[in-house]
Amino acid sequence: MESIINIKTIAEYNKLIGVKTFHPLVNVVDFSVLKPQEKSVVSGTFAFEFYAVSIKYGNGCELKYGRNYYDYQDGTLVFIAPGQIMSVESQDEFKPQGSALVFHPDLIRGTSLAQRIKDHTFFSYDVHEALHLSENELQIVMECFKKIEFELKQPVDKHSKHLIVSNIELFLSYCVRFYDRQFITRDNNNADILTKFESLLNSYFETENPQKIGMPTVTYFADQFHLSANYFGDLVKKETGKTPLEYIQLKILDLAKEKIFTPGKSVNEIAYELGFKYPQHFSRFFKQHVGYSPKEYRQQN
Repeated sequence: MESIINIKTIAEYNKLIGVKTFHPLVNVVDFSVLKPQEKSVVSGTFAFEFYAVSIKYGNGCELKYGRNYYDYQDGTLVFIAPGQIMSVESQDEFKPQGSALVFHPDLIRGTSLAQRIKDHTFFSYDVHEALHLSENELQIVMECFKKIEFELKQPVDKHSKHLIVSNIELFLSYCVRFYDRQFITRDNNNADILTKFESLLNSYFETENPQKIGMPTVTYFADQFHLSANYFGDLVKKETGKTPLEYIQLKILDLAKEKIFTPGKSVNEIAYELGFKYPQHFSRFFKQHVGYSPKEYRQQN
C-alpha cells in the first residue's frame, strides 16, 4: 500500500514545490514560474493539514480523490480541506501551470471567517463537483489572488492579518456566487435529480429498508446519485429552499399521521415501520414537529 505523505505546514509545502515562504500560514503560488518538476517530487498521495484551492491548466499532472480523477477543464477550481487525502500522478517531467491559494487554519482563528468556514461546504465536494469558471470569473479569482499575494510581500504590520483574511473571505464569497451560477446553469440536470429524489424517498418506505437499515439519511440518497452529501444538500436547498433532511422529515411525518389512524396499529409498530430504533425516539420526534404526542394526536383527531 502506498504511503501517505503528510504535509503539516505551509513552509513544508513551499519547500516541496521550491518557492519562498513569505508568511508561515498562507501563500499564493504561481505554478507557471516554477521549474519543471520531476515525477518523484510531485507524484504521490498527500494529506494536507491546511486549506488549499488550486486552479489547474494542462494535462501534465492529474489529481485523484479517492478512486476518481478530477474532470478538468482549463480554469477549474479544486477545493481541499485539512485532512483530505489527494493523489497526484504526473508525467516523468512536466511544467506546472495554474495557481494555488494555501492557508493554515491557524491563520483564521479568532476571525469571522473561522466561524463561517464550515458553511463553505464545497471544501467537501467530490471530484466531479469541482467549480468550472467562466473567463470573467477566472479573472475575478486571479485578482483576489493578486491582492493576497501583494499583502504577503509587504512588511508585516498590525493590518496584515486582517487584510489577508479579508481577501480570502472575499474570494470564498465569490466562490459561493460562482457555485450558485453553476447550479443554475445545470438546472435541467438538477430538476431531474429532485424528481428522482422524491421518487426514491417514496419508494424507500415501500421496502423493508426502514426495518433493516433504519430511517433514510441524506448520505443514503446522495450515494444513489453518486454525489457528496454536501453537494446534494446544497443542490436541493438552492432548488427548493428546503434541505434534504427537511424533505425526509416531512415525509416521515406525513406517513406517521396516516399510520396513526390505522385501526389496531400501536405507536410502537408505527415507530418500527418508519425506521425508528426506539418508540420513544419516534414519540419525541413527532411531538417536536407536530406539538402533540402520537397518542394525543390520535385522540384529538
